[in-house]
Formats: sequence, structure tokens, C-alpha cells
Amino acid sequence: MNGTMAASSHRIMLGPLVAAIDQGTSSTRFLVFNSKTAELLSHHQVEIKQSFPKEGWVEEDPKEILQSVYECMERTCEKLTQLNIDISNIKAIGVTNQRETTLVWDKETGEPLYNAIVWLDLRTQSTVERLINKTPGRNKNHLKHKTGLPISTYFSAVKLRWLMDNVDEVHQAVVSHRAMFGTVDSWLIWCLTGGKSGGVHCTDVTNASRTMLFNIHTMDWDPELCKYFGIPMEILPRVRSSSEIYGLMKSGALSGIPISGCLGDQSAALVGQMCFQDGQAKNTICEMTGNLNMYCFCFPALCCQGSVAIAGAVVRWLQDNLGIIGSSEELEKLAASVGTSYGCYFVPAFSGLYAPYWEPSARGIICGLTQFTNKSHLAFAALEAVCFQTREILDAMNQDSGIPLTQLQVDGGMTSNKLLMQLQADILCIPVGRSAVHSAQVSCHKEVDTVIC
Repeated sequence: MNGTMAASSHRIMLGPLVAAIDQGTSSTRFLVFNSKTAELLSHHQVEIKQSFPKEGWVEEDPKEILQSVYECMERTCEKLTQLNIDISNIKAIGVTNQRETTLVWDKETGEPLYNAIVWLDLRTQSTVERLINKTPGRNKNHLKHKTGLPISTYFSAVKLRWLMDNVDEVHQAVVSHRAMFGTVDSWLIWCLTGGKSGGVHCTDVTNASRTMLFNIHTMDWDPELCKYFGIPMEILPRVRSSSEIYGLMKSGALSGIPISGCLGDQSAALVGQMCFQDGQAKNTICEMTGNLNMYCFCFPALCCQGSVAIAGAVVRWLQDNLGIIGSSEELEKLAASVGTSYGCYFVPAFSGLYAPYWEPSARGIICGLTQFTNKSHLAFAALEAVCFQTREILDAMNQDSGIPLTQLQVDGGMTSNKLLMQLQADILCIPVGRSAVHSAQVSCHKEVDTVIC
């Protein structure tokens, strides 16, 4: 028996399999794993188009998002069949998703009432300013005691408020009790479990906690918060745990399989990195969308998050806007060729500053330039910028939690950059470990040259 036939025979006897829908900002994936070994058996990925109707606006088509999920499922099932793996062995499906992205749809027709407003959209800045202006002392942290969040364009409540104020179809649907609100997980679960024919309207606590409508103490929607934003509670999905059966798939090759898990993408990555102990943290550095999200496990059942709007996207900016590199791999080579920024500093606040400043009016800056500075120094400064942003969040987490972070797990497209990972370990003074996809372990130097104190 040759090796291929042996592998096929082995995989026929794999036993129970689990699958995951990973619906991100720039793409959708469907993945199938061996439940015993966590081996990835097959997957398929489809890119998602973004539209930019006005400056600062970012939208996606809810129907395209849903169709991408169906396509990924079907293609993955075809690949499994080619591998002689019985898809009936898939026993459960989980959902992970871009979190603050906001949708409203008609429960009677099943049709979206507007495009999905993506998490990094800035159109709600005037709404945010109006809300902050009516708080005592113009305090953006006025709701933090309940939500754990500042009043910011980042979160779903202000996006929903904008839709209700500016989209007539949404307003009319709310008035006539036909509107349903949800983040991407709610939209997908509702559609996959039947849609207008009995679909389950729910979300989990990790997604609900990013809306500014969720009370992190009662672990449910808060009537006072909903009143503050003028949002009727009847349009909200039911908040459920992250691990339970929500409903069954109602169509396609996987019809009848239970959807039995739901986590926001960064929370899912924290679980996937096995960060369950106090002081453990993980950082996702995305090259395509530019987001940097750092999570730490501080106390039992409590996580802290710090988000940066522009981190990995600085690579795309250097490539597309300035043209000084042709690829992300070239950035690493340029930076490694000089080994220092030579006093050049780069703050890529292209969309304002998120944690720990929450200052939307901030803008990017490059300083410390001399006649000697060249594109290699700028490349090194760009990598340092990502690390310095992470260091600021780590310092804030150490202060808030009272538990010093002892190790950082990392994932995302930029973690393939070895120089970046070593810089990160040096600047944080703690070990940095990449996920299984990038299995190398990077240790902190004993002598640290670059540290922000």
C-alpha cells in the first residue's frame, strides 16, 4: 500500500470531527479539525469585499458575508470527500467573527436593511461627541463602570444609533417591530438556523460585551444603557453562553449539524492559544486590516483587551502609499539590514489612537529624521511602532489587573516576521511565543537594549 492510500485509509477512521466558521474583516474561512488531535484536516477561504462610500466609512454586504460562509462550507466538504473523509463525522460547528461590525435586518423578509457597518468605521464621530458632551464633565468613560468600555466609534451601540437616525428603512423597521440587530455572529446564526423561518436570534457574551449595551456585572443587556442610547431592547439578540447548542444547520451539505459554539474572534484566539492562567496574554497583529488586539487573562472569567486601529497595516501603507517596499518580506529585509531606526520614530495613528488613549482626532507622525535617515531606518521604525503600541497596552493591563504579564502568545499575519517577533520580546522583556502555525519560540534577550519605561 503506498503512502497516499495509507493516509486515506487512516483518515477514514478519524472519528468525530469539529468545524469552525471564521468570519473576519477581510475574509471568511471554514475549517474542519480532528476532535481528538486538533489536526486541521481541510479548510477553504474566501475574501470579502469592503466598500468606502465616504471618507472614514467602511461597509460590507451582509449577503456576501453569508454567501462566503456557504461557499467555504461547500468547498471544504468537497475537499474532505476527495480525502475519503466522511463529512457525516462532523458533529458540531462553531462560529467566530469580527465583533463590533453592526447589522440590522428585517425579520419578516430576512433582508438586510443596510450594509454592515464595519468596526473601524468612523462615521459615528459626531454621534460619539454628542453623547460625550451630555455626560458630567464630558467624560468618555462615563459608562465604563457598567460596560468596561469608553464611549467610542469602535463599538456597536453608536453604529446602531446612526442607522436608526440616518437610514429610513431601519427606522421604519424599528417602529413597526420588524427590525433585528446583531453583530456578524448573530446574523450568521440566524440565517444558518432557518432565517425568517424560525432562525435563532442570539449572540454570546464575548460579542455582546463589545456593544456598549451589555452590563459586564449582570452579564446581560442593561435597560439603562439601552435607554441611554435610545435603543429598544426587543431588537437585541438573546445573550447566551459561548459553548452551548444554539440551533441546527437548516440547509446545505451540513444540514442537521448543531451550531454549538460562538466567540468573538479575539476571544477565540485567546482560547486557541490556551491562555487560561493569570498573567497570560495573546496578541493578534493583522497585516491586511491593520488591527492589533491584545488580550490577557487577569482573573477567573475576566479578560482585558487593548486595541490598536493601525498596526500591521503600516506595512501596506509603506507598500501602497509610499512605494518603498514591494512586499512584507522586503520590509523585514530592509529593517534587518540596518538593525536600528537611527533615532527615527513612527506613530501610525492613521485612524486616531485606540487603547490606551482613545483619541480619535490623533494623527500619524514620523519624527527624528536626519540627512542620514533612509528607507531602511523607516522600515525598522515601522516595526518598532507595532512593538511600542503593544508595550503601551501591556503596561496598562499590568496596572489595571495588578497581575504582571509573564508571557505573550502571538498570532496573525505579521507574526511570520522574525525580526518583529524578536523586537517584541526585547521591548516587552518577556517571552513571545507564536501559535502552532508559526511554531518557533522567541525568547527575551537577557540584555535588553530597547525598553519603554
